[in-house]
Amino acid sequence: MSFKVMLLPGDGIGPEVVDAAVCVIDKISNKFNLKFEFDRGLIGGCSLDQFGVPITDETLNKCLMADAVILGAVGGPKWESLQHNLKPEAALLKLRKSLELFANIRPAKVYDSLADSSTLKSDVLRGTDFVVVRELTGGVYFGTPRGFDDNRGWNTMEYSRYEVERIARHAFELSLTRGKRVTSVDKANVLDCSQFWRKIVHEIHKDYPEVTLNDMYVDNAAMQIVRNPKQFDVLLTSNLFGDILSDISGIITGSLGMLPSASLGKDHALYEPIHGSAPDIAGQNKANPIATIASVAMMFGYSLKNYEAAALIEKAIDKTLSGGYRTADIFSQGTVLLNTKEMTQMILKNIDEISD
Repeated sequence: MSFKVMLLPGDGIGPEVVDAAVCVIDKISNKFNLKFEFDRGLIGGCSLDQFGVPITDETLNKCLMADAVILGAVGGPKWESLQHNLKPEAALLKLRKSLELFANIRPAKVYDSLADSSTLKSDVLRGTDFVVVRELTGGVYFGTPRGFDDNRGWNTMEYSRYEVERIARHAFELSLTRGKRVTSVDKANVLDCSQFWRKIVHEIHKDYPEVTLNDMYVDNAAMQIVRNPKQFDVLLTSNLFGDILSDISGIITGSLGMLPSASLGKDHALYEPIHGSAPDIAGQNKANPIATIASVAMMFGYSLKNYEAAALIEKAIDKTLSGGYRTADIFSQGTVLLNTKEMTQMILKNIDEISD
């Protein structure tokens, strides 16, 4: 059987990094005798330009029929003045909701060879390896009522018991495969919604007595990520807080171009780098493809359960970085500067060398 992958390159550097992902999938499929079937669709600004909507029903239906979706990036200055429901980012919210992708998994791992690339001290960073588990279909992004007028703007933050139970269980289950430590991040000292969140998380924790649970306010969590990131194993948090904290994690790895993600539901999965569309370098062959390639590794692990293939991609990335090869966003004196295609080819070369 062939594995159906829907490709949504999107805007800016999205097409460049998705092309890199396809190269890696092709390489791995040959190594493991796997068959992939690709389809492509427009999303974000490019879909707006061609169809007048950020994602069409046809593209959405193709995503629903796929085994996995790989997304590049959406957005850019060209579309920032559009009303909320027509902005490129609206396509992401619709896609996540339609595919019922409730769990966003965002690893923040520091490669030893990149410990000096961050503005933080290397001794603070070495050994950091945590995962942000972000609830993806509830919270302030989807709550109603919402809107604004000339005098005020308003959004509604709300969570149901089912939504919190579902994401909490996912975090606890994930922690069982790691360090068995979960930090639940909220703002329970101020927000009623966070008090509800904390109550439900603690109820679910009773089913996982071997896991250590502690609570942390989101403002303190943001500080602790840059102060002592090694203290974390699994960070469990809501949609808004998870969005912020996972981006803060970019300083841990040295660049957002290093951060992959998986958005998982019961029947569907979406894989994407967490960086934006970077319109300032779009089309210049300068983008870092590693986050997207690492997202492909997550796809092999989560969707195909082929952990050997996932590990092979991760090892190839590590070997490439250890060899001193860098794209512009992580370049430093004494390393070798590569463009997008060259970095992809180097990772492919290392896949061959490791597996031979």
